[in-house]
Amino acid sequence: MSTTEQAPGTTPEQVPGGVEVEVAEFGELEIAFDARVLRPRHWTTAQSRWAHALLPSAPEGPVLELCSGAGHIGLLAVHGSERSLVCVDASPVAAAYTRSNAERAGMGGRVEVRHGMVRDVLAPGERFALVIADPPWVPAAETARFPEDPLLAIDGGPDGMVVVDECLRALVAHLAPGGAAVLQLGTAFQADAVAQRLRGTDLVVGELREYGEHGVLVRLDRSA
Repeated sequence: MSTTEQAPGTTPEQVPGGVEVEVAEFGELEIAFDARVLRPRHWTTAQSRWAHALLPSAPEGPVLELCSGAGHIGLLAVHGSERSLVCVDASPVAAAYTRSNAERAGMGGRVEVRHGMVRDVLAPGERFALVIADPPWVPAAETARFPEDPLLAIDGGPDGMVVVDECLRALVAHLAPGGAAVLQLGTAFQADAVAQRLRGTDLVVGELREYGEHGVLVRLDRSA
């Protein structure tokens, strides 16, 4: 379904003529977004469900979502739990939608949104019990295949791994002992590359789940 309303965090002068804001069902939630933000994909509810299932065995502490877009994956992951959520995205529009979608879901009081690059918005020593990462993973040369998607949300650099690597660095620095992460990628080949990059750290690939042409999900574990 869709509706027309003013985009969050804007004024009519900032968006001449207004902007069409769509509202999509995502699991039990309703998520607002517009064409400047990556459209929620139904298949990614699997990432939310997997992350949610990991919460009971995760250590104490908040959940972190990297490259959160409109916030839908992280919000659904913590929905029905008592966990707080920190969402990070480089797009100010995406950050504004995450805030409004958290309020829409009745979770505004336990969701913190940070706008900026991952490396700039996480403080040294911060630890998170569970991390959800949804980085852009499309190789730059292939982004033209997706003309309706915002370039910032899908362009993963020459090999599709530039932002993935930034997320991995954040995981090494900020995932709590005994914690886990659920990382979204495009292919099993990229998942193999992640495993190679994590050699020499205490993070390991615990499980890979494939979703056909949509992408893959990888669970990463840190020993207690």
